[in-house]
Amino acid sequence: MEFNSNKSIYLQICDELCERILSGSLAEEDRIMSVREYGASVGVNPNTVMRSYEWLTRQGIIHNRRGIGYFVCAGARDRVLDSRKRDFLESELPEIIRKMRLLGIGDREIQSLLMLEK
Repeated sequence: MEFNSNKSIYLQICDELCERILSGSLAEEDRIMSVREYGASVGVNPNTVMRSYEWLTRQGIIHNRRGIGYFVCAGARDRVLDSRKRDFLESELPEIIRKMRLLGIGDREIQSLLMLEK
């Protein structure tokens, strides 16, 4: 995993796990790597991974089964999807629209691009 210096590492770990849940490579009740295993696999301090797991637990995305490990919560995919949609609509989309207006990109150009993707 390559880290971006513009965002905290623990949040990037959260993003990566959420993307795996969205893509289906992690399903409900799948066990995720232990804090130490994950830290070793991506080359970060286990405390950083623990911070990520705590954040994901507070969000209802993963849960800890004492003595067994961390698992993906039931309904985690829907929670991640809702959160990502909300972030996109509130943060990213307004910036895209601003840039489109600045560049003079109109409805016809967008419709043409959408037709090419079909």
